[in-house]
Amino acid sequence: MEFSAKQIADFIQGEVVGDENATVQTFAKIEEGMPGAISFLANPKYASYLYETQSSIVLVNKDFEPEKEVKTTLIKVNNAYESVAKLLTLYEMSKPKKTGIDPLASIASSAQIGENVYIAPYAVIGEGVVIGNNTQIHANAVIGDNAKVGNNCIIYPNATVYHECRIGNNVILHAGSVIGADGFGHAPAADGYEKIPQIGIVIIEDNVEVGANTCIDRATMGATIIRKGVKLDNLIQVAHNVEVGSNTVMASQCGIAGSTKIGEWCMFGGQVGVAGHSKIGDRLNVGAQTGIPGNIKGNQTVMGSPAIDAKLFARSSVVSKRLPEMYQTLNALQKEVEELKKLLNKNE
Repeated sequence: MEFSAKQIADFIQGEVVGDENATVQTFAKIEEGMPGAISFLANPKYASYLYETQSSIVLVNKDFEPEKEVKTTLIKVNNAYESVAKLLTLYEMSKPKKTGIDPLASIASSAQIGENVYIAPYAVIGEGVVIGNNTQIHANAVIGDNAKVGNNCIIYPNATVYHECRIGNNVILHAGSVIGADGFGHAPAADGYEKIPQIGIVIIEDNVEVGANTCIDRATMGATIIRKGVKLDNLIQVAHNVEVGSNTVMASQCGIAGSTKIGEWCMFGGQVGVAGHSKIGDRLNVGAQTGIPGNIKGNQTVMGSPAIDAKLFARSSVVSKRLPEMYQTLNALQKEVEELKKLLNKNE
């Protein structure tokens, strides 16, 4: 589909600087711009590309002022990054969506399938499953017995929703994600470890996105809960009976141990680890590779292992680089002190 600068500006409430009739039909990074593409400039580090780009339209922030002549048409907006996200969403929604049930799909007779649903070849829908309207279930995905999937969901290839689990509306499960596998429960016994049955479920609320190969374990009893608006990257482990608060985001390779409660609007960098039975406050920002051993208050930024205030961690990191040198200095000072003590004792 083709859109003019004026149409785009009207949609994102921006101001056109240049040719309002300039048209685009695709997206491109500003450094890889081409005629007919729209790009955006949000990071000042990329400003130099604006004067060279071949893109027909570029989104910029309202406070941006070019240092020299710009050949492309600009659209000034409050937030260029947010605006391009809206346009990408519009572009994605404009693509035709598949509907219909492929004859190679395996669907139990007791399953309830909503309207305008797409079920791809080799997908498996178990007994008593409920699938909402406009949901897409791609090849080799499995929805276990008595599970429920809401409206407007996308279940990508090879994703698995185990029995009894609950998936809300507008949820995206990427390829290979596993919802509701057994939690890691084993009791020591005389001959090894005895498996503890995991009889709970997973509840995923509305507007959640789960990355590829991310695993969310079912509860031992009750439910593991992912609240509305949560975004989980690829390769994340969420253990049994965890609750992740609404609109929290986590980058790749985070690990959340069992029965931990995470607050709302938290941001976790990559490879963050959280010990079990911890309580994490709202709006906690956690730097990459941070280890959280227990309860921690929200509304702060932490880094390190164990986690400490990010500014203190930065200062400590500077000092730690000098530890070998400081150690040598300390040894030299200790020797000098010992020699001074000997001299003082002789003089006495």
